[in-house]
Amino acid sequence: MKKRNLSMIEYFNCKAESIQPRYRFSGSSKEDFIKWKSALLAELKQIFGQMPQSVPLNPEIVWEIEEDGLIKRRVIFDTEEDMSVAALIYIPIATRRKPCPAILCNHGHAFSPFGKDLVMGVRNDGCPEFASDIEVFNCDYGLQMAKRGYVTMAIDYRGFGERGDGGDPYPGRDKCNVHFIRGNLMGSNLLALNIWDAQRCLDYLCSLDFVNADKIGAMGLSFGGTMTTWITLLDERIKAADIICYSCCFKNFAVADGNFCGSQYLPGLFAICDVPDLHGLI
Repeated sequence: MKKRNLSMIEYFNCKAESIQPRYRFSGSSKEDFIKWKSALLAELKQIFGQMPQSVPLNPEIVWEIEEDGLIKRRVIFDTEEDMSVAALIYIPIATRRKPCPAILCNHGHAFSPFGKDLVMGVRNDGCPEFASDIEVFNCDYGLQMAKRGYVTMAIDYRGFGERGDGGDPYPGRDKCNVHFIRGNLMGSNLLALNIWDAQRCLDYLCSLDFVNADKIGAMGLSFGGTMTTWITLLDERIKAADIICYSCCFKNFAVADGNFCGSQYLPGLFAICDVPDLHGLI
């Protein structure tokens, strides 16, 4: 009897082996690179879906404390009609009288209930796994970098932390996947919406007189590495990037392992390019 396949996992693994991304870089000169970069960026922007319209940020400082040698602020501002962002901003007290370099610190997916709080080292004595995650993943880099003299900022991306609709609105399902499908139904893309929010964060950072707008970086772990990659390749205001745990290829971590979510992809992305190509755009 002919060998046949009934497995969807095996089906997608076979398809991934045969995919040749159209914009995989194969040049050998600076001119080749410039031409490739321009063409790939244009292609990527075509699959972003419907993007939001700009609105005034209308920022509001909700509270401010001094702790750990830092001024710590919780800020809320608008990124589009019907959507706002809650952010934590840490300002080194010793350097607040002169413009400082700043870092947009992006949280990972595994930290869904905590979002920005884990990255910024917010104390949560009532949750043992909070401290455990920081110890295991060394993921309070927003706090660490602020203590080293940088202004740091972190937000909850859509579906995480304060934007998580109470933590678990769809028991047994990944919120990212639900929001991804819902967005596609209406012509938008979850990753693109998060990129939009990140760029509005840059708008806010650049408006602060204690931030050197010519020295802004981004960093992040896992999903935070995904966000750091996309923000950096799309927005020239980011001058340095620390991409942590986002350097594998789609065939391996996404298709073979299924280690992904709806917050990290654009429709048809793998047919266009692979992760190393995205890094090459930076």
